[in-house]
Amino acid sequence: MPSLGADMEAGTLQEWLVSPGDTVTRGEVIAGGTLTVSSLGDQGVEAVYGVIYPPQGALVGFGAVLERPWADHGMLGVRPVVTATLSADHRASDGAVGARFLNAVDRLLQKPENL
Repeated sequence: MPSLGADMEAGTLQEWLVSPGDTVTRGEVIAGGTLTVSSLGDQGVEAVYGVIYPPQGALVGFGAVLERPWADHGMLGVRPVVTATLSADHRASDGAVGARFLNAVDRLLQKPENL
């Protein structure tokens, strides 16, 4: 795996990039890739904005669970809230799929006893 440090050679980065004119298929670009989950909430981080490292297709980040004001059925209260973020390679998926994924995660986390 190439280093992401300042000393990374430009040629190494070019090996990972695919331009719109290339004949590489989506499958070739993300072959072997998966979804990475990063949770830094236990370190006090409120939100995680991840960088996708090839061949990963997406990264889901979870921040700390914080007490936040929340309106529910016209009533204002305080409840635990976690920020979940999604970074995705648009060569593998699009924003609509990502939105459906985050909505599914939200529904599951609302009722963890059903997991």
